[in-house]
Amino acid sequence: MLDKLQAVEDKYIELESQISDPAIMANMAEWQKLTRAHSKLTNIVEKFREYKNVCQGINEAKALLDDKLDDDFREMVTAELSDLKTAEECLATELKVLLLPRDPNDEKNVIIEIRGGAGGDEAALFAGDLFRMYTRYAESRGWKTEVMDANPTELGGFKEVVFVVEGDGAYSTFKYESGVHRVQRVPSTESSGRIHTSTVTVAVLPEAEEVEVDVKANDLRIDTYCASGAGGQHVNKTESAVRITHLPTGIVVQCQDEKSQLKNRDRAMRVLRARLLELAQESQHAEVAEARKSQVGTGDRSERIRTYNFPQGRVTDHRIGLTLHKLDFVLNGDLEELIGALVTADQSERLKQVE
Repeated sequence: MLDKLQAVEDKYIELESQISDPAIMANMAEWQKLTRAHSKLTNIVEKFREYKNVCQGINEAKALLDDKLDDDFREMVTAELSDLKTAEECLATELKVLLLPRDPNDEKNVIIEIRGGAGGDEAALFAGDLFRMYTRYAESRGWKTEVMDANPTELGGFKEVVFVVEGDGAYSTFKYESGVHRVQRVPSTESSGRIHTSTVTVAVLPEAEEVEVDVKANDLRIDTYCASGAGGQHVNKTESAVRITHLPTGIVVQCQDEKSQLKNRDRAMRVLRARLLELAQESQHAEVAEARKSQVGTGDRSERIRTYNFPQGRVTDHRIGLTLHKLDFVLNGDLEELIGALVTADQSERLKQVE
């Protein structure tokens, strides 16, 4: 591990020299590329330097204990040595995590698709709750959200809503949300007070760049139609809504949220590229995923990952066995504790596989 860390620090120093070179600074594109590479290494290099300082402190404390010391001073050095060893263990674990291979999609924007499942109107209402939860969380992180397509219901929920979250590391955060979310509560229309169980499916896709997915024009069938709102009422009389069918895979994407046909087409293509990228990556990594099956689940959309129980005010993530009794806070976008626990569990599982 130390050899790898030293190689990272050497590369960091080399990049530091390059980005301060006037010749490279004159080439803005190259300078920005090197600056991004340098920035990505900063955290691990700072942690490695902290680790080396602690190791040096341990060696110095051990050397002191070899000398003749009075009892009080020896006791103080021994206590300091114990603290340093604890710090060394913690830093070593953090460095192992930082050295784990990164998901190449982690830094990308993310497209989130929420669909009501079993439960009819109640499922659609909860789809709206999840949409608000995610957008509020994104807002708290300073990320931008944009609705790509939506099929609202008259009661205020969504049969389906597709939106993009733009921000550094958006996919690395939201990727753990993919799966089936279950809600248990008494619907507002239920006069007998009986608890209903409904489900909502969440799909999380890294947004694909055009260069990553080759979409041929001949492989597309593009239809336009009049956008409609809840209850089938026409929003406008022009054919601004766009439906794109990818003929080789049968994937269908539609977008009607904008009044401009051009904007709807652009948004639909963004969703299509993301779905095609996901399809390609699922095929490429199927064997690895089957062998791995991390503690936080496979990400399979049919997998029930979380239950939101309104009568008890709790949220339970079934992948890691975590229950939080703060349902209101979670639905208002306070996802830090949940997502943090999922990230930690995933890292722990991956560390076991490399040790």
